[in-house]
Amino acid sequence: MDADLERIVEFLQVQGTSFVINLVAAIAIFVLGRWVAKLLHRLAVKSMKKAKADPLVVTFVGNILYVMMMFAVVLATISQIGIQTTSLIAVIGAAGLAVGLALQGSLANFAAGVMVVLFRPYRVGDYIEGGGVSGTVEEVQIFNTELSTPDNRRIIVPNGQMMSDAITNYSSRSTRRVDLVVGVGYNDDIDTVRRVLESVVADDSRVLADPAPNIRIGSLGDSSVNWIVRPWVNAGDYWDVYWEMTEEIKRRFDREGINIPFPQRDVHVYHHGDKGETDVIG
Repeated sequence: MDADLERIVEFLQVQGTSFVINLVAAIAIFVLGRWVAKLLHRLAVKSMKKAKADPLVVTFVGNILYVMMMFAVVLATISQIGIQTTSLIAVIGAAGLAVGLALQGSLANFAAGVMVVLFRPYRVGDYIEGGGVSGTVEEVQIFNTELSTPDNRRIIVPNGQMMSDAITNYSSRSTRRVDLVVGVGYNDDIDTVRRVLESVVADDSRVLADPAPNIRIGSLGDSSVNWIVRPWVNAGDYWDVYWEMTEEIKRRFDREGINIPFPQRDVHVYHHGDKGETDVIG
C-alpha cells in the first residue's frame, strides 16, 4: 500500500499539473465541440430547407451529419487526454465488426433508411400503408420511420420492416377514385336508379369531369341489384366525398322510393293435427 501511494504521489508531482490541464482542455473540447456540432447541424438543416430539399432528406442527412461530427468530437476529446487514437480506432474497428455482426438488424434498418432516401417510396406528409401499419409519415430517422395515425397515435416502424413489405402510398397521386357499391331491389326501375345516381354524382362539385365517373350494374346479388358508383376526385377530398355521397344517395333513394334491400328470413310455422306439435322452418 505504501509503495502504491508513493507512486501516486510521484505521478501527481511530476505529471499531475499537466494531466489536470489536459483533462480540463478535454472537457472544454467536448463541450465546445458538441455546441459546434449542434450549430452546424442546425445550419445544414436550415440550408437544405432553404434549398427546398425534401423534408425526408433533410431529416435523414441531418441526423447522419450530427452523428459523424460527434464521433470526431469524442476522438478529439480522448486524444487530448493522452490516449492514442490510432490504436483506439483499430480497437473500435474490431469492436465495430463484432457489434455489426450482433446488430445486423440495425444495420439492415440503416441500409433501408438509405434506400428510402434514394428511391423515395414515400415522403414526409404522405399517408401510407406498409410494414403492417398505416398512418401519415412524420419523420424518417436513421433506423426508423415515424407515423401518425388518424386517431393521433405515434407508430415507430423499423426501416427494414417497412422496405421488406409492400408499401401503399395513398398520397403519391393527385387524384383518387371513390369506389361505392349500392344495392337496390329487383323491383326498382333500372333507369330511375341510374338517373338518381348520375344526379348525385353530377351535383357534387368536387367530382372531376376527367376521368369521367363510371356508373354501372356491377352484379346481381342474392337479394339486390348491386350498382358500382366510381367518381374521380382530388386526393384530399376522398373521404369527404365518400361519406357525404353515401349519405346523399340514401336521401335521394328515400325521396324516390327506391328500396335498399337488407337480409331477411321468412319463418313458416306448421301445426300437426291435434297433437299440438309445432315445427318452425326458417
